[in-house]
Amino acid sequence: MTGTIRIGIGGWTYEDWRGPFYPDGLTQKRELEYAARQMTAIEVNGTYYGSMKPASYIKWFEETPQDFVFTLKGSRYTTNRRVLSEAGESIEKFITSGITELNHKLGPINWQFMATKKFDPVDFEGFLKLLPKRHDGIDLTHAVEVRHDSFRCAEFVQMARHYGVAVITAADSDFPQIADVTASFVYLRLMGTREGEAKGYSEAELDAWATRLKTYAAGKVPDDLDAVERTTDGRARDVYAFVISGHKVLNPAAAMALIDRVKG
Repeated sequence: MTGTIRIGIGGWTYEDWRGPFYPDGLTQKRELEYAARQMTAIEVNGTYYGSMKPASYIKWFEETPQDFVFTLKGSRYTTNRRVLSEAGESIEKFITSGITELNHKLGPINWQFMATKKFDPVDFEGFLKLLPKRHDGIDLTHAVEVRHDSFRCAEFVQMARHYGVAVITAADSDFPQIADVTASFVYLRLMGTREGEAKGYSEAELDAWATRLKTYAAGKVPDDLDAVERTTDGRARDVYAFVISGHKVLNPAAAMALIDRVKG
């Protein structure tokens, strides 16, 4: 048994994708509809900067296939505060802003922290306790993207596992890599696409990433990723992988190449 692997990009509105990714003549208002039929998930970055209206989530739901999934960035007003354990009101504002209009297409919420945010065990556990597991009859899942090396410790990994929150794996960036499995799903962000490769990565690199995603889906931790602990219960897990940053114009090509390999 293996979990479902979902692969996508960050957002869908990017001018330089018009031509290399979006067909000539496709109107901007149909770009989500098109992207959602090439990918199996999309990470929405705009929710990090400000609230969307419920009508936006309804529109996204209507324009995408039934098995499509959106992951959302949690508000920066929540994660960029000095005392995280006092973020309850900010978390509630985000959760009640209309995100559950996505219904079954709502995937994990990515709570991204600045690279200067250090691990404070008491304060961070206070934050994790505030994350709701359900709203409006919809189950909620959470992931944390931590970018300071102080988080690379057993105490943090075990804390995330206790609360069932995924630690996002920074796949190929300058940020610390924490490849541990701590939740019922795995969340990766691939940031290494580069100019000069038609698909952003070499064929060998794409093969390697596809193998890693399949390994996670089968309930294991890839041997060639850097984990604090390699503890896993062996259960199949859903996997979310997004090609983000890097040489952005090639990110859709990389994501589609990975989707083909995972299907194969």
